[in-house]
Amino acid sequence: MKTREQLSACRRWVIKIGSALATHEGRGLRAESIDAWVAQAAALLREGHEVVLVTSGSVAEGVARLGWKQRPHALHELQAAAAVGQMGLVQAYESGFKRHGIRTAQVLLTHEDLANRQRYLNACSTLRTLLKLQVVPVINENDTVATEEIKLGDNDTLAALVANLIEADVLVILTDIAGLYDRDPRRHPDARLIPEARAGDPALEPMAGEGGQWGRGGMRTKVRAAKLAARSGAATVIASGQEVDVLKRLAAGEALGTLLTPTEAPLAARKQWLGSGLKVQGKLILDAGAVRVLREQGRSLLAVGVKDVDGDFARGALVACLDTGGREIARGLTNYSAVEARAIKGLASDRIESVLGYAFEPELIHRDNLVLT
Repeated sequence: MKTREQLSACRRWVIKIGSALATHEGRGLRAESIDAWVAQAAALLREGHEVVLVTSGSVAEGVARLGWKQRPHALHELQAAAAVGQMGLVQAYESGFKRHGIRTAQVLLTHEDLANRQRYLNACSTLRTLLKLQVVPVINENDTVATEEIKLGDNDTLAALVANLIEADVLVILTDIAGLYDRDPRRHPDARLIPEARAGDPALEPMAGEGGQWGRGGMRTKVRAAKLAARSGAATVIASGQEVDVLKRLAAGEALGTLLTPTEAPLAARKQWLGSGLKVQGKLILDAGAVRVLREQGRSLLAVGVKDVDGDFARGALVACLDTGGREIARGLTNYSAVEARAIKGLASDRIESVLGYAFEPELIHRDNLVLT
């Protein structure tokens, strides 16, 4: 369980900025507000934190650029508005961070990118590499190509899934109200702010309201997002983005907004997430050295430590790692298919490309996607 004071020690932050904050009620971007959040994010980076931004606003910005008076309902018009607005949205963040000497990267995702295990690993590898390079990923749902069947539905959900993806320590959802109240404060002036609760508490959802016309979410999606983020051990803070220096004050441990804490420690939550809804699709038989490295050093599994491969699985599948006696040591998401794993088993990582003609990753299973059992 993370406390307010422990937020300052949280290394990896996912920060979500909603449409109601990023735009003037659908009439273009709030450039001055975006600059303020960028400055605060830059301060977090200077203090040693890693920052990933998930931002809404492309459709609203596109509507403004096209001169439309209201948000359209037809999917093709929404997609067109997103395509136009994305240009301005990413430019605003890129220009803002550039003034602080920080590089940015645009990342557009759909539900399929995170539901499909191969695409999931691709996204995970890309984001992990960007963070190593000290580049700030600016993420949005790919509204230009998303259809009703694959739309994530809101960027609160997207931010939570990104928190799972990169094993973030904290998810900050900035909105236009102070946090989660026991009743909708727009309708009930005597509503009380809830300063802290457990993510996933079933009592929270009935308290949440719905969103406005420019945002697809609402407090209900934020409560659900906190539950999703908790799967990998992340705490969630729901706070007002209109508070002065809100990110810096949260990082200093100030009691702003609502803190929703995970019920499991990160490792236990990660193990639960890897096991939920996933069936083991194959087995890797490890030599004694690989078993020792996994158990004692917590490192990634390399192909050189694999003696045999059992099963027929694709890249991104959940596989079990066994010792030579058949005892399960760990489970993880493999970077290579069964055919590829058989071709490179027992080989050093620098030989993978010469054997396969390509190399996805130097590890067969990265330690971020592997848990001891």
